[in-house]
Order: sequence, then C-alpha cells, then structure tokens
Amino acid sequence: MSSSSAAPAAKPPMRDALVAAAFRLFLERGYEQTTVDDIVALAGVGRRSFFRYFPSKEDVVFPDHEGCLADMTAFLAASGEEHEPVRRVCDAARMVLRMYAENPTFSVQRYRLTKKVPGLRAYELSVVWRYERALAEYLRGRFAGRPDGTLRADVIAAAVVAAHNNALRSWLRSDGRDDAGAAVDHALGYVQRAFGRPDATTRAGRIGPVPAGEQDEHPEDVVVLVSRRDAPVWRVVQEWETALGRA
Repeated sequence: MSSSSAAPAAKPPMRDALVAAAFRLFLERGYEQTTVDDIVALAGVGRRSFFRYFPSKEDVVFPDHEGCLADMTAFLAASGEEHEPVRRVCDAARMVLRMYAENPTFSVQRYRLTKKVPGLRAYELSVVWRYERALAEYLRGRFAGRPDGTLRADVIAAAVVAAHNNALRSWLRSDGRDDAGAAVDHALGYVQRAFGRPDATTRAGRIGPVPAGEQDEHPEDVVVLVSRRDAPVWRVVQEWETALGRA
C-alpha cells in the first residue's frame, strides 16, 4: 500500500446511520410514504436494530431530545442556593438552543418536515411540554413555601419556553443563517426583566448582574404611607398621590 493511500472513512454509529437514512427517505419520498422497513433497508440493518434505538418512526425525527432533556435535568439538579432561579432556568433553556445550533442543516430539515406532518407537530408539542415540566419542577422547589410559589413557577417556566421557542423558530425560518444565540438572549431577556431579581436582569441584551458603573443613578424609592384606619378612601388616595408626586 502506498503512503499516499487514504484510510477508509469510518462508518457512522448505527444510530446516526439510521437517522441519516430516515431523513434521506423523508426528503425523497415524504414522511408518510416512508416505512421503518425502508429505513433499515437503506441503513443496511435489521428492524431490531432500529427499535433498539427508536421506539417509533416519530422518535427518529427527534433523536437528540432525550439526551438534551437529561442534561437539562442534571443541570438544574446541580443548582445551589447561590443560583438566581430565573436566570438558572434561562440558562437551562440555552442548552436546547445549543443542541439545535450544533447541526443547523439537520435542524432546518426537521423544522420543515414537522411543519408538513400534523403527527410530528403533536409529537413535538409533547417534547416541549416535557422541557417546560422540568423547568417548572425546579422552580417549584425554589419557590416552595412562598405565596403563590407554584403559580409563579409554572408561569415562569411557560414564559421561558415561549420566549425560547419564539427565538428558535425565527432562527429556523432564516435557514439557520441568523445569530441564534443573540436571538434567544434577546427573547429570554424579557423573562428575566419580568420575573428575575433586579441584580440579575438584562442590560442591552446581556444576561447577568448589572455592573456597578451601569446601575441607575437614582434607584426606585420606597414610599410608606401612614393613614388613620377610619380615613375615607378618597382621602387615602389623595395622600398617596401627593406622596408619589413628592417622591
């Protein structure tokens, strides 16, 4: 063998080969017209091999979500009291975005396919719900014992998912050409400003504590109004408006 001979390319892992074969057929024939038998024939494996990795044909369209969900759950479980909870769930959502951004071509193909197949859209919604539930369960633990703690946790989790998915869809519609990270930072900034601690909100699209030099020169005042118990409501309102006007 001459020194110039190139080594044969290594075969992709069987799981990746099944995904590649499936999407090739989905693009050529259509999702509904492609069977599991078609996929395994193209990949050169048996049906048992397919079902060892994927419980159904739908699962081969979303091969990376189980791993990402496990990573997100572990990330949240490793959180400590020092982590601001709203910022923490926003960082967890970024893990999903990175999963999509690692393979833009595949992500865009899946987005187009999912739009065409109602069954895949329903499957995708179930996956999204599982991410939202993971975020909500973490937040419920952090807000336990607080007034409306469960309600707050569920609302914030839903807001994080909605903001993330809005940015993700915008990036997918650009065929993966736009800056996915900037888009999701901008979207999650709304959530942080609405629900996060003031020292962990966004400034100019950046997530994290606001540097001392960039903090407002005049922080919000706290106004305390003392009034007689038997004072008429109109008098209390008048005094409140006067106090706010001075503040």
